[in-house]
Amino acid sequence: MTFDDFKLGKTGDGLLPVIIQDATTLKVLMLGYMDRAAFDKTVAEGRVTFFSRTRKALWTKGETSGNYLTVKKMFIDCDGDTLLIQADPAGPTCHRGTTACFDSPEDEGFIRSLSKLVQDRHRQMPEGSYTSRLFIKGPKVIAKKVGEETTEAVIEAVDGNRSRFIYEASDLLYHLLVLMEAMDCTIEDLERELALRHR
Repeated sequence: MTFDDFKLGKTGDGLLPVIIQDATTLKVLMLGYMDRAAFDKTVAEGRVTFFSRTRKALWTKGETSGNYLTVKKMFIDCDGDTLLIQADPAGPTCHRGTTACFDSPEDEGFIRSLSKLVQDRHRQMPEGSYTSRLFIKGPKVIAKKVGEETTEAVIEAVDGNRSRFIYEASDLLYHLLVLMEAMDCTIEDLERELALRHR
């Protein structure tokens, strides 16, 4: 993908509208604009750079705050005049300290947020964290825990105990996310597999 792939037309300011989406939670974070230089810098460095319409200059998101947007994927829209970037935010995206620049509910889908937290624990391995201890023990122990939680959830389902099933299924889901991380597998990997089967 190059800047010339976009159909910006001969009218207007020649700037490309860019929507930023959290690559993990899929929450829309912000809207910005790029000129050719900003686009090329984004592609070259893997961090989102915009063209500031107020300052009339390039602006790499996070250059002051440290809250960079690391590019994961880029998509051109069907009309060829807008770019969607799925990015990994290093912190709050908005200057107000909020996750997104839009005044929408902060609920990003807790399972994806939990998955991101598990990934962070794996990278940082903080002392005293149960998740860190699981990663230290390794995939075999984590897999055994998934099996135990599966059995407990099945027992509650067979007994028809809805509240206990929710409790045990939540334990199962958490440990499955840990096992997925240990196996270098993401929710997106599962979604792709399920989509292939759906065809």
